[in-house]
Amino acid sequence: MYEQDYIMRLIKEMIKFIAKIFFHKDEISYELSNEDEYSQTDYLYKELLVLIELGKINEAENLLFEKLDENNNKYIELVLDFYNRLNNLDDDFLEENNFSREEIAEGLKDMAKEFGLQNNFPFLE
Repeated sequence: MYEQDYIMRLIKEMIKFIAKIFFHKDEISYELSNEDEYSQTDYLYKELLVLIELGKINEAENLLFEKLDENNNKYIELVLDFYNRLNNLDDDFLEENNFSREEIAEGLKDMAKEFGLQNNFPFLE
C-alpha cells in the first residue's frame, strides 16, 4: 500500500517536472481543438480515452508510442495527460486490466527519453 502511494506521488512529480520544463506550468491536461479542426493528436487522444475506458491500457500505451511525434509539443501534452489519467485510476482497475503503477512510471520514463529528458530521472534507474 505505502509503496503504491510512493510510486503514485513519484509519477505526479515526474509529470509536474516535465510540464514545468516544456510549458512552465505545474499541471497540464490535453485539450481538444474545435471539433471541426481536429488534429491528429486530437483523434489519437479520443482513441486513447476509449481504450482506457475499455480497460485496454496496454493497447493504448502501445498506440501512444506508435504515433509519437517527438517534435510536436501537443504530443507532450498528450503523453502527460495520458499518464496522469492512468495514475489517477484506482489500483483495482489497473490490476484487473493487467497494468501497474510501476508500468506507468516506466512508460513515463520511456516517454521522457523520447523527448530528450533521459538524464532527468536517475532516481528511477
